[in-house]
Amino acid sequence: MTTPLLEVEALSKTFVLPGRTPFARSAGAVRAVDGVSFKLPRQESLGIVGESGCGKSTTGRLVLRLIEPTAGRVLFEGQDILKLDANALRTMRRAMQIVFQDPQSSLDPRMTVEEIVLEPLLVQGARRDAKLKQRARELLELVGLSAAHAERYPHEFSGGQRQRIGIARAIAPQPKLIVCDEPVSALDVSVQAQIINLLQDLKDTLGLSYLFIAHDLAVVRHLCERIAVMYLGRIVEMAPAAALFASPLHPYTQTLLASIPAAHPRDRRTRPTPKGDVPSAMAPPPGCHFHTRCAFARPRCSAEVPALRTLASGRDVACHFAEELEEGP
Repeated sequence: MTTPLLEVEALSKTFVLPGRTPFARSAGAVRAVDGVSFKLPRQESLGIVGESGCGKSTTGRLVLRLIEPTAGRVLFEGQDILKLDANALRTMRRAMQIVFQDPQSSLDPRMTVEEIVLEPLLVQGARRDAKLKQRARELLELVGLSAAHAERYPHEFSGGQRQRIGIARAIAPQPKLIVCDEPVSALDVSVQAQIINLLQDLKDTLGLSYLFIAHDLAVVRHLCERIAVMYLGRIVEMAPAAALFASPLHPYTQTLLASIPAAHPRDRRTRPTPKGDVPSAMAPPPGCHFHTRCAFARPRCSAEVPALRTLASGRDVACHFAEELEEGP
């Protein structure tokens, strides 16, 4: 079997909240990511979706080791990046890049576009010469900008153009994996489609793999082969995009898809509506985190944490009664 490009095993991250005064003890802890595991094959895209605060962005940063995990392993091409020292990690990061959510705050306003795009190469030891400057102009043209934009500053561009600059920076060191952390959520709807099409074209042209984090299900459905659904730090379902949208199995996934506005009243989904509000991440419910809002909850759900397991159909679901839900009424 071919080794996956990325393997994440039982990844967890707990943030300890400081006390209200310098002498107070901790005010508590938030387990932002709770035992997340998945694999990403080469030249494929995995979408991670869920409500705000479910741990999507934290997972992406843990994969790149921008945040140190509390527990778990991250294997990139079979190598555990959590065991690398600073120099080895810097070398590894040529193959792992990120596109941030806000193109306004992720670009240094004091740097020209050329300096921004070339920064990953200069950090890796490249020499600033005419050949490197030509590389910057080629990258700008590859993402749909003009080579003449190289000497301008970020404030001279629109939001969509700034995001193209961020994408050019990400592909500059010729990575194999790009973490896209909600790269279109800060853009106008008309611009979002252009950026998504650009990412798809770059994926096909450069042979990239994406870990695509988003809350817009339509965007993920268009770009990703597989989708992982997160709720309060855990993956509750993972399946091919077409199968997940056609027949979601986990009750949370069903309610999440039911929340998508229908184009016509006849298209409205008759799926259960969750009860109450999302519990606090500081004090999540025991057992299955979703059981307090689930229409199918039973006593076992509050007593035992459901494992993310593969059903006979090949679907991965973290629900004690997934087989019953798969069979339907």
